[in-house]
Amino acid sequence: MDTTKKATSALISVFHKEGLEPIVKRLNELGVRLYSTGGTEKFIKDLGIEVTAVEDVTSYPSILGGRVKTLHPKIFGGILNRQENTSDVAQMEEFNIPQLDVIIVDLYPFEKTVASAASEQEIIEKIDIGGISLIRAAAKNYKDVLCVSSRQDYHHFLEVITEGKGSTTLQQRKWFATKAFNVSSHYDSAIFNYFNKDHEQAALKISETDGIVLRYGENPHQKGFFFGDFEAMFDKLHGKELSYNNLLDVDAAVNLMEEFKNDPPTFAILKHNNACGLATRASITEAYRDALAGDPVSAFGGILISNTQIDATTAEHIHQLFCEVVIAPSFSEEALTVLKGKKNRILLVQKEVALPKMLARTCLNGTLLQEKDGKTDTLSDLKYVTQKQPTDRALKDLLFASKICKHTKSNTIVLAKNQQLCASGTGQTSRVDALNQAIHKAKHFNFDLDGAVMASDAFFPFPDCVEIAHKAGISSVIQPGGSIKDELSIQYCNENGLSMVMTGTRHFKH
Repeated sequence: MDTTKKATSALISVFHKEGLEPIVKRLNELGVRLYSTGGTEKFIKDLGIEVTAVEDVTSYPSILGGRVKTLHPKIFGGILNRQENTSDVAQMEEFNIPQLDVIIVDLYPFEKTVASAASEQEIIEKIDIGGISLIRAAAKNYKDVLCVSSRQDYHHFLEVITEGKGSTTLQQRKWFATKAFNVSSHYDSAIFNYFNKDHEQAALKISETDGIVLRYGENPHQKGFFFGDFEAMFDKLHGKELSYNNLLDVDAAVNLMEEFKNDPPTFAILKHNNACGLATRASITEAYRDALAGDPVSAFGGILISNTQIDATTAEHIHQLFCEVVIAPSFSEEALTVLKGKKNRILLVQKEVALPKMLARTCLNGTLLQEKDGKTDTLSDLKYVTQKQPTDRALKDLLFASKICKHTKSNTIVLAKNQQLCASGTGQTSRVDALNQAIHKAKHFNFDLDGAVMASDAFFPFPDCVEIAHKAGISSVIQPGGSIKDELSIQYCNENGLSMVMTGTRHFKH
């Protein structure tokens, strides 16, 4: 059975006119009768091409300030009729309904309007009603009708009708229908998420239309995909394609450096989503050197990120290290010349883009959704619980360590001194193990822990951690508190001359 359909008519109603001209001209050359309304109708007329106004078909003008134009049985009957159904054919003749073979729609830019910080009324007016209805109707009846649902498909549609001389196959129409339902479902999800931005309704609508097929997933035998607008966040200047693991590390790096965005020059090195080196210094070169000193072994193959421009001197130092990705707000021209010396090294310029406020992950046969941990511990959060008070220098280091701790896998302990990460214990099943790991690493890389500080992502149920830390040279501690045995740790600190502050906020990260 031949399922090829030759288009004899097309309804065009689009918001964006860019790229539409060659389509209109080609349809006209193929003898396709054009229907339109509003701005699109004027656009076609200005090309000198004949077009029938929708109002002439429906005998109704555009009403309610343009809110109602195409919503009429003579339009939707022309789209939804089944051309092989004798009853449908009879009703088309009875009510003088024109057949519509092609529907071309480009919706009002709802998401762009929301992103522009427009008023609520402006946003509401950009909820497309007629266009979304045309798309759903045409896609539903793909056996007889072809639906172009977005300007992203203009070029492909032009190729199809040119190659087929106005005819399309069932397979082609179904492909366009699939795209159309993707557009309509995404559009509706965006509208729902706008109305439910305060999450008053416990419903989850995640829709991403920009998908990238990755080389593989976490391991070579796993498939991997990324859904999101990577180019909105970064300008990729150099290097190979990012892998699944690269993207996870870049995400961890960006979220960590967000904590230091407004601080003096700060450099971080990450491996497997955790910081293995981080330092704040007077210059970015010094910050890089001291971040690398935190763990030069783990830095091999790591992800590097700076909170300020990377200059030529820093680039020369970085170039001596094998690293996967380097991220910065900008690079000097000289730095780029140096860093591009390794053809696979990925160089990313991070743009000013708001990061998501909600986090989602699969769990069992469903999805877990939570607010992002947006709490950063500050001086005003601190409760001084010991007889000895931290010095001003210690306070700076405590808050510095707390920022790192927040972005390190639990259970974690972070040791810092003079705005430098000395070591961390990451992802351990006990807090004591995390502390012992951190002390061992710090000593291995020749850090003097006398006067260093310790940060913990959760409270101490026993005084063992403060005792071990004290014996290693730690002089001050920051932790959430909240254990029924907090007093045991406080007592040990008082008896041994340690200072300790509590924040009241736990920072688990799993």
